[in-house]
Amino acid sequence: MGKAQKYVLLGDVTYPLQDWILKPYQEDETLTQQQLQFNYRLKRAHSVIENAFLRLKARWQILLKCDDCSLELLPTLVLACCILHNICEAHDNPFNEEWLEGTELTELPKPCQPAPAAMEDGQAEQVRKLMCQYFESCGEG
Repeated sequence: MGKAQKYVLLGDVTYPLQDWILKPYQEDETLTQQQLQFNYRLKRAHSVIENAFLRLKARWQILLKCDDCSLELLPTLVLACCILHNICEAHDNPFNEEWLEGTELTELPKPCQPAPAAMEDGQAEQVRKLMCQYFESCGEG
């Protein structure tokens, strides 16, 4: 779209819109077709991320019970599991579907109420609109 963008994290509607947090439009009857398409694409991306984390936790089940290591070690442990997981995935190392047993897709705690409007970044709406236009230009999918 002719404008360089930084990386963004995906959030849901309860997170404040920031230029680094991409969140869907609030679902209501006033959404345009373009905004509905944008929300759909974000949901699809979110499901890919959930699946990746599910596979990560299934392959490295130590992540399910990190309560037996120190807090100082935890970031290094998670990083090591992510690196090893990516190496396995990149080299088509077989993923045993049985590993998924006992590894439910659990919802992480999220805010119940949307963030106050004062926390939203006015510039971030431009980023969201740009991404919305980009998704529309990509066609269906």
